[in-house]
Amino acid sequence: MALGILDLMKKENDSEVTEFVLLGLSSSWELQLFLFLLFLVFYVAIVLGNLLIVVTVQADAHLLQSPMYYFLSHLSFIDLCLSCVTVPKMLGDFLLQYKVISFSGCLAQIYFLHFLGASEMFLLTVMAYDRYVAICNPLHYLTVMNRQLCFQLVFACWCGGFIHSITQVTLVIQLPFCGPNELDNFYCDVPQVIKLACMDTYVIEVLMVSNSGLLSLVCFLVLLFSYAVILITLRTRFRQGQSKALSTCASHLTVVSLIFVPCVFIYLRPFCSFPVDKVVSVFYTVVTPMLNPLIYTLRNADMKAAMKKRRKARGILLLC
Repeated sequence: MALGILDLMKKENDSEVTEFVLLGLSSSWELQLFLFLLFLVFYVAIVLGNLLIVVTVQADAHLLQSPMYYFLSHLSFIDLCLSCVTVPKMLGDFLLQYKVISFSGCLAQIYFLHFLGASEMFLLTVMAYDRYVAICNPLHYLTVMNRQLCFQLVFACWCGGFIHSITQVTLVIQLPFCGPNELDNFYCDVPQVIKLACMDTYVIEVLMVSNSGLLSLVCFLVLLFSYAVILITLRTRFRQGQSKALSTCASHLTVVSLIFVPCVFIYLRPFCSFPVDKVVSVFYTVVTPMLNPLIYTLRNADMKAAMKKRRKARGILLLC
């Protein structure tokens, strides 16, 4: 399957363009050096923060048996991979005056960006369902959200992301590109690339909105509805443990807003672009993967307790 994807990306089309020029975030050399240092710090925080969550959950038997933390470890893994799609290339380009990406490299970025991004959206929807069962049907929670179902839901998220991503690449690879070849961004994405095609892209842009834009919007509305039901249930039925459940839902809602609002803004607007799109892109690809570990660890007592226990165990091993 992977070889088939690579073959698809290397397929010759009618394009004269073999590479794209990335205009990046700034043309000022001094500002680019500052941004390099800033985003390098962000990238280190993304890698260490998300790795910490994955390792902590995998190393703690209690957390690993909990469906919520099982999903959380997958979310952190996706965030880690998602940042690797765009940030390393952006960091390297900050040190260059002439920023280019090959046509196949551009397709690869589009594929993995949408594969991981869509998988994350589906996973967040699954996490909302998990919270719904845990709060609205607590007595049967572990029976309903058993290990087999959790695995099947995560697998379905990855499959959904793959199908969505292949659709996006198929939309782009069939387009002819004969110049210009400048992308006003720091990475390749469908909205900017299809505007460079030397043909009428009205139908393609409508398909993009139907695929990416509506997918983001529908998932976002489903999530908002799910958490509204959860909050109403908490208010009317339960008193004990309400604070902890509210804290968990607040964390999830924060993550959902950080991810879905930029996606809806970018992909639900065909035929037009704004200067603020770059800022929104930075927020989606860099800031959100960096904030997710902070949101889930600083507001989560179980994660903090597991990390503390792991530090103590490491200290004991060092003393021995």
